[in-house]
Amino acid sequence: MRPFKASCALLLILLSVGRIPVRSQDHPLRYPVTAKTGQADTLFGIRVADPYRWLEDDTSHAVARWVDKENTLTSSYLAGIPFRSRMQKRLEEMYNYPKYTAPLKKHGLYVFSKNDGLQNQAVMYIQKGRNGTPEVLLDPNTFSADGTARLVAPSFSADMTYLAYGISRAGSDWIEGYVMDIRTRALLPDRLRWIKFESFAWQGNGFFYSRFDAPVDTAKALSAANEGDRVLYHRVGTTQDEDRLVFEDRSHPKRFHLVSTTDDERFAILTVMDPSTGKRGYEVSVCDRSKGEKEFHPVVTGFDDVAWVADDLGEKLLMWTDRQAPNGRAVLVDPSRPADSSWVDLLPEQTEPLQTLGTGGGRIFAVYMKDVASRVAVYDTVGKRLDEIALPVPGTVWGIGGENEDTTVFYTFTSFTFPSTIYEYNIAARTSTIFRQSEVKFDPLSYATTQVFYTSKDGTRIPMFLVHRKGIVLDGRNPVLMYGYGGFKITIAPSFNPLLVPLLDEGVVYASPNIRGGGEYGEQWHQAGTKLKKQNVFDDFIAAAEWLIAQKYTQPSRLALWGGSNGGLLVGAVMTQRPDLMKVAIPEFGVMDMLRYQKFTLGRAWVADYGTADDSTQFRYFLGYSPLHNIRDAAYPATLVTTADHDDRVVPAHSFKFVATLQEHQQGSNPALIRIDTKSGHGASNTSKRIAETADIFSFLLYNLGVTPHF
Repeated sequence: MRPFKASCALLLILLSVGRIPVRSQDHPLRYPVTAKTGQADTLFGIRVADPYRWLEDDTSHAVARWVDKENTLTSSYLAGIPFRSRMQKRLEEMYNYPKYTAPLKKHGLYVFSKNDGLQNQAVMYIQKGRNGTPEVLLDPNTFSADGTARLVAPSFSADMTYLAYGISRAGSDWIEGYVMDIRTRALLPDRLRWIKFESFAWQGNGFFYSRFDAPVDTAKALSAANEGDRVLYHRVGTTQDEDRLVFEDRSHPKRFHLVSTTDDERFAILTVMDPSTGKRGYEVSVCDRSKGEKEFHPVVTGFDDVAWVADDLGEKLLMWTDRQAPNGRAVLVDPSRPADSSWVDLLPEQTEPLQTLGTGGGRIFAVYMKDVASRVAVYDTVGKRLDEIALPVPGTVWGIGGENEDTTVFYTFTSFTFPSTIYEYNIAARTSTIFRQSEVKFDPLSYATTQVFYTSKDGTRIPMFLVHRKGIVLDGRNPVLMYGYGGFKITIAPSFNPLLVPLLDEGVVYASPNIRGGGEYGEQWHQAGTKLKKQNVFDDFIAAAEWLIAQKYTQPSRLALWGGSNGGLLVGAVMTQRPDLMKVAIPEFGVMDMLRYQKFTLGRAWVADYGTADDSTQFRYFLGYSPLHNIRDAAYPATLVTTADHDDRVVPAHSFKFVATLQEHQQGSNPALIRIDTKSGHGASNTSKRIAETADIFSFLLYNLGVTPHF
């Protein structure tokens, strides 16, 4: 994010933020004045105005004053919704039940996290044996007085002596690393800084990690360029200055480096990503500790394909790859002979995408996806199929796997109307039993989940889940909330969200179309929604809305669109292309300025999915859909944009400039507002903030859809 440098005259204009009526005389809102400058760029012969670029400097006093006035207006509007406080109370009631993670088993110890209900952060517990008494190992609620500091990337040493973990403060992606002695619960003096998107990979008496150089101006760390990360090895009990350099590549400062280790710590795996070049793949290198190797040698090169190592099976590495297999396959790789020709297909590509691999108890657990529902197949280590785990309903499996000596493994299963449940799979008996069931007050028999298929603009068949209370009438009057994402090969899989229940109880239909750009049908589905095919994503979302209207689920005046991050871009593009299609739009922390996104923090990492405006062809394509650049004088839907002051992934400037432009051009009486959270980042930083944000969003959409709740 560029610093804001203004002349004295311009500074006076920016500081004179007042309120003026919007153009429509019958509109009850008075938006803050947002100063405009003559800023413009000429790109490939086309002049592009950017009059609100000064809003990119979110550390300036002028921007702070603008934020304060926008938040004051939004808070006043939301406070005027008669049921806003009741909505928050209802959401708190639904969310207030114990939530557990599946346990990690090591050396007879069980480790899991639990949130009692409304705790701001889940607490980590440890117990001896299956039936031992849980003891608090680490309570993130003690990290900060306001509960906005989060635990990230916890990692245990192989002998369960130490726990390395990170703390994210106020929602930032930056984390600080710490080490705890598990036996005494004592926090060791180790402190690691300038880490982002990291894991701690144990090997011996220390661990590998990556870090960036400290920003030149640490006060502006949130907008730092994040370049030049390098891999280090930290030995427990030493300072960060003593860490041993393991790998760096100063000639390619925009690459990202991540080290992991196999469960037995024999192999260290270096994964390198270079998405700023427009390539989506990884390079993978290996270092074999058992052979005394000190340097990494390549296994996968070229950045053209995705590959990652799941574990080692003796002398071989078990690796997932989509090389010559768009749906993914599992291969065995001899690290001493890494050439493709030596790879052995263990699980060849199937018609259904292979989502992930897990190991445990001498078994390989392959999670496939069939029409956006998980299917778990069990294999031995030579690829012989032994079992398929029976699942209760079409839904999603998370986190299956364990240690090699385990006789059982845990996994979590969930679906839209099936609260998250932890199962234990007995390897010898080939049976699953419930280990821990959700205690949420929810009767799944009162609700229906159906999957439909509709046709997009170019004839592509798209799946969509519909969730609602049983007994709805298809009269075209149901309020509908449609959520989407469509990018980065991320699958929007069936999952239970207790905060949606109050909407369902008010007759809202929740629609989740699985549009292109995601990973629902493998790499080809992903690629069909990237770069110069990005419009397919928007067309898929528009077609979903049109299908819901044609099938008499709803009508435009009762339809709301919702999406965050890349999904915020989705909502921003669709609402500017088809403002007539919906009544409400909720773009959360969206990528709204497609011409400059790559200039901020980690934006360059998205080039592999989006492309870049530095290319003349892609630049012209961006101009056709970039939400910021396609706002015109029009009657746009009631819009609530959300962002946060510590979002250093999709910087707030995207949302600031978008809403300023929207307020300038909005016609008619629909509000165009922005909610700017504090001490949060790319999503709410704790439970109370998540519930408050959800209460604002849901109150706004029900109010503007004309729904008066009964609670």
